[in-house]
Amino acid sequence: MSTVTRSASASPCMALNGIIDASLFPLKSTSDVVNLFRRALTSAIEPDLTLLSIVVGYIELSLTTGEAAQAAQAAQAALGGSNEVIMGNSVPFPVVTHELIAGLYKKFQTILSVVDKPKPHRQATREIIKKVSDVIWNSLIRSSYKDRAHLQNLYSYLSGNKLDCFGVALATTAGCQLLGYRDVRLAISEDHAWVVFGQKHVESIEVTWHGKGSEDKRGQDISAGIESGSWLYLGGLAVICERGMEVAAICVALNISLSANSDCVEVAELQQQLLWLLYDLGHLKRYPMALGLLGELEEINRTHRSITCEQLFREAIESSRNYYHNHHVYPHIFQGNYYNRLLKYREAFAAWANAADVIRLYTYQCRDDEEIYKELLDIANELIPYVMKTESSGHSARSILRDAEVFANLLRFYDGICQWEEDSLTPILHIGWAKPLVTNITKFDYDIRSQVVIKLPEDVEAEQAAALEAKKKATAAATAAATAAALEASLHAEGNNNNNNTVVKKDEKSKSELPTTLADLTAACGEKILNPDFLLQGGGQPFADQKQQAVAEQTTSSELSHNNNNHINNNTSSSNNAEKEATTISNNGNNEANSNSNSNNNEQQQQQQQQQQQHKEAKVEEISQLELANSKQPAVVDDYDPFEIMLKRPVITLYSQKMKGLKDLLLAEKLNTHAISLQVTAQSVASRKVRGSGTDSRQPATISATITAIASTEGASIGGSATSAASTDSFTPTRPKRTRRE
Repeated sequence: MSTVTRSASASPCMALNGIIDASLFPLKSTSDVVNLFRRALTSAIEPDLTLLSIVVGYIELSLTTGEAAQAAQAAQAALGGSNEVIMGNSVPFPVVTHELIAGLYKKFQTILSVVDKPKPHRQATREIIKKVSDVIWNSLIRSSYKDRAHLQNLYSYLSGNKLDCFGVALATTAGCQLLGYRDVRLAISEDHAWVVFGQKHVESIEVTWHGKGSEDKRGQDISAGIESGSWLYLGGLAVICERGMEVAAICVALNISLSANSDCVEVAELQQQLLWLLYDLGHLKRYPMALGLLGELEEINRTHRSITCEQLFREAIESSRNYYHNHHVYPHIFQGNYYNRLLKYREAFAAWANAADVIRLYTYQCRDDEEIYKELLDIANELIPYVMKTESSGHSARSILRDAEVFANLLRFYDGICQWEEDSLTPILHIGWAKPLVTNITKFDYDIRSQVVIKLPEDVEAEQAAALEAKKKATAAATAAATAAALEASLHAEGNNNNNNTVVKKDEKSKSELPTTLADLTAACGEKILNPDFLLQGGGQPFADQKQQAVAEQTTSSELSHNNNNHINNNTSSSNNAEKEATTISNNGNNEANSNSNSNNNEQQQQQQQQQQQHKEAKVEEISQLELANSKQPAVVDDYDPFEIMLKRPVITLYSQKMKGLKDLLLAEKLNTHAISLQVTAQSVASRKVRGSGTDSRQPATISATITAIASTEGASIGGSATSAASTDSFTPTRPKRTRRE
């Protein structure tokens, strides 16, 4: 191992002037390469993408192609096709010399010499970037227009004139940097790459192709791809790289595969150490794909003591949510596959459902979305059926087949895929998707399926509107109650100030004598717990925490009224007939001059007050006896709380037209598998035709109802029911009538 004694800050190797520091070479081990990258990333000069890509590309191809690949195939054949890991490699670690790297570096400068270098403080233009891309494009071998392994680095380009689609984008970015255009940056989605430029990096340009074809997109803006809703462009929320993140992209692009069934341990170790270096320097926090890849490498061979692979998967998801509005799918797939390998099926289903929630944001494009389609197809038709088969072999209380939340996540997964299919010119859910879907759903019993609360967007909107209206009413009621309480407090204060001379209006007195149940309910609504005795029997106070207060208040009021009756008499005088309100003036000093009529009125009032007091005392005694009886009985703890069970019921909202039509079928006691399969496979074609006729907002629901009606009928009435149900659908009559056997 070579020892580097020069400081990183003084290293001229990243001067981007064609002079490479010879003291950094040769590189004889993984640690030497990591030190080279550390110098490049910590230097005051930005890292040279050309130099770093050539170095790691040479190491990758030396360890994974040629003699190394042949040795790996021979070792795999000797093991008889088993999946054992072959530790070690017959090919030693390649020595990276200064002469080799300097020669290739000079060759790349010669290729770019036809492009004009920028004047000082001049930014790149669309024409300049297109010219750099043309130079690289025209020097490629025609047969390399396909994505193959180990073609994503500049060593592959400079040694064999071969690059894949990502390699062309990387070479264009590195070429612009080498020429001096520092505003050109690499933009990366989950399966594509392009270039952004300008002062704020808002202008974009295609510099490569994508997929199996070699369509020339170079020079075009990516706005058309964003407007199409394709996953390929992530809705305009791709990773816009800084120089450190572009170095991370070079490391992520390393391909560790030796053959179809074997990987190179040395390349995987190099990639893992380089990603940890970038992680420690903070260049991966905005790169979800790199975090997910590092998590997979840590799962295979853990090298970090404090950070686990599960934490890295979570960081990838958080990065997608914080910086890209949760528009990246692969972080959720990384996490779901990880939990599946650990046999944590509940967590795996939740992660896969989260991935489907992201893919529903896009519209399926057949040519552009091929890779993510394969990933989701593998989950739906391989991983989930295998889990279901494993779990159904032996039923237990802990099985996921007895978990309603797992069933809800399964529906959410398929709902996301169905919504991804909507507005697409190509259907997704053919019969190959429908059969596993039906099989997976039938694994759950009715008592589990019925626990899931399925809502539609219309129901959610109605609930939100009702909640808003209820909130407004509660606010108004609270305001009215506060006003009434303030008025009552002011009247009470005024009565205390005039103990011997109080004027009370008869209508206000009558209001105060009315039962205050409604006022209590209004004032304490939403703040206190209702009293069950009041609701069931009509007795006591309306709220539970008013029991103790009622006893004390009623006892105090009875004593006060008794004292007032002994010492205070009301004096009633005649009033004018034209006035609607009559007042009563009480004066303690005129008790001896009262007339007989006043005495009769006083006696009647005293009798009424005594009756009310007796009634209140009886209620107080009844409440006290009830509380005493409850205190003597031991407290019984009921483990079965229906409200708690209801709160635990999973609630999901179905947004796709297909799954909306399946709502009643999914919750039926006996599943109609034919109806489910028919709904899943027939809806896409029908919705596409309807969309062409310009009435897509109305017809899909009609088609769903038609399919449900056709499949739910039994016996000989199937044909007639189908005809009547399809009378409102302009496309259904064109279908041939089905016999009972069909």
